[in-house]
Amino acid sequence: MILLNVLDLFMEWLNIYFLPIVVSILAILIGYIIYFFLRRQILSLVDHEKLELNTANNITKVIKYLIIFIILTAILIQFAESLGFITALFTLVGGTIIGFAAMNTLGNMIAGIIIMVSRPFTVGDRILYDGKIADITEIKLIYTTLLDLDNIKISVPNQMMLSQEINDFGKKEIIRRHVTITPGFEEDRNKVEEVLLKAVDKLHQILKDPKPYVWINSFQNYAVEYRLYVFIKDIKDLPLIESDLHKAVLDACKENNIDIRTPLLHKKIN
Repeated sequence: MILLNVLDLFMEWLNIYFLPIVVSILAILIGYIIYFFLRRQILSLVDHEKLELNTANNITKVIKYLIIFIILTAILIQFAESLGFITALFTLVGGTIIGFAAMNTLGNMIAGIIIMVSRPFTVGDRILYDGKIADITEIKLIYTTLLDLDNIKISVPNQMMLSQEINDFGKKEIIRRHVTITPGFEEDRNKVEEVLLKAVDKLHQILKDPKPYVWINSFQNYAVEYRLYVFIKDIKDLPLIESDLHKAVLDACKENNIDIRTPLLHKKIN
């Protein structure tokens, strides 16, 4: 008897909500077909090398989440009248909570799309970010993954990647680096330039072509700012090369009695 009553109630409910159920099922099927078609087209672009695989995966995720959201909205609309006040209250409270919780996530997703489209850096690039040198290993919708020189994996939210300054060394074969020293005005300019250029002759990592050169960058109160520019090719060894470069300049200046201490501070101490 109880079973028959339950069955009657179910059939009555099914009779009332038959159309909303059919519409909901159709929405799910249409959503799946659209997602499958778009995913196939995106993968086709990857096969023809018109789109990177990582970018394609992220675009596919965005499409999937968007279709799911549209389907859920369509289903809720079909049953909104029957669920009445409870649905409205649940939607209001749940939507508010989810909205606040998802603000950062949505912001990072938008930032991720901007990074993928504008491409300020790409996977495989070596960058200087937040004082650290690291390689871009993956660009996702929410965050970008870096691998620093200590082989530590760093995940940075995409909003931060857009808001901070990033030096991108890229995958270029040759890049320019520099070392700055500030000897006093009493030092002979020709001597300083000669010493700096000879210092890099001993480093095999420094390219002979393009040639290193020295510029006077500015005049300070008690010193002249010299900047030695060099060109290197092995970007993966950048930190080691820069360290060797600074060591060579320091040793050369000491050997030739060129005082590179801050002149203003030195005068005050004396």
